[in-house]
Amino acid sequence: MNYIDHLPISAKYDEILKTDNTLQKWVNQDKKGFLRYRTPCEALQQFPASKINCNDDWVQIGNTDEVTREEQQKIEFNLRQFMPWRKGPFSVYGISVDSEWQSQRKWQRLVDVLPDMKGKIVADIGCSNGYYMFRMTPYEPELVIGFEPSVQHYYCFKALNGMARQDNLDINLMGVEHLNLFPECFDVLFCMGIIYHRSSPVECLREIYSSLRPGGTLILESQAIPGESEMALFPKKTYAKVPGTYFVPTGNCLINWLARAGFTDINLFCQHPMSSIEQRQTDWMTFESYADFIQPQDSTITVEGYPAPDRVFIKALKK
Repeated sequence: MNYIDHLPISAKYDEILKTDNTLQKWVNQDKKGFLRYRTPCEALQQFPASKINCNDDWVQIGNTDEVTREEQQKIEFNLRQFMPWRKGPFSVYGISVDSEWQSQRKWQRLVDVLPDMKGKIVADIGCSNGYYMFRMTPYEPELVIGFEPSVQHYYCFKALNGMARQDNLDINLMGVEHLNLFPECFDVLFCMGIIYHRSSPVECLREIYSSLRPGGTLILESQAIPGESEMALFPKKTYAKVPGTYFVPTGNCLINWLARAGFTDINLFCQHPMSSIEQRQTDWMTFESYADFIQPQDSTITVEGYPAPDRVFIKALKK
């Protein structure tokens, strides 16, 4: 055991970043792939907002009257450099950023089961542009750490929070595989839309379990196939046109995975079929979306012939 183990969790996090800065230093390279997103991020950070509202479905950063028309056009131009916008929606200085996912619908399903987050250390695994992190701020966590290995999403959050200036939110270019750096660090951990992208889902859940403090809470959301059986689909190549999808479980199978990983008080509190109401093309995401992933004559079957996805939500505890 070294001195880091004796620090408060927020200080421990800072020390980990200092001692293992290989996770971050490469993002500052002056290469095209980084500059593509770092340049608009730095441009947007020049516009700190006075009005912030994270209580409503549209996360609001700034009012129209805080900027000139020319500045608003510049802001919109730079926001569009982060397209496609997958998570949201956001209102940024009066600019409506209508994302592919109507993420507020997912958040609404969580609200009634959220644990106490006041003064707590929270992790959001695969946080994307940080929409859910912003929605957590009214609950007054001490610190929310976003784990996000995508440079695009990393800089998108940096741009948004450079304007919002929420000092208890942070993001790093890490994935679930870096949780071993944070043993028993988190009071609450969100893992939404991730588990079916892991080739070893039970091992992933064990890593999550180890990163939670005793008494900690996991909020898990996942694709699932319908049915009461205890089984998982393993697609040949893609599932609903998405590569990198491994095991797509039923809700009961996912419960079994969590139990095997050591979780208790496992509560599947919501399950619903996916639809184009929740995931669709917009002016800010112009590529294929959910309607293109499902057979046009039968919405219960994917284009590959697999059962169309449900989404399941589970809350579980670490003793």
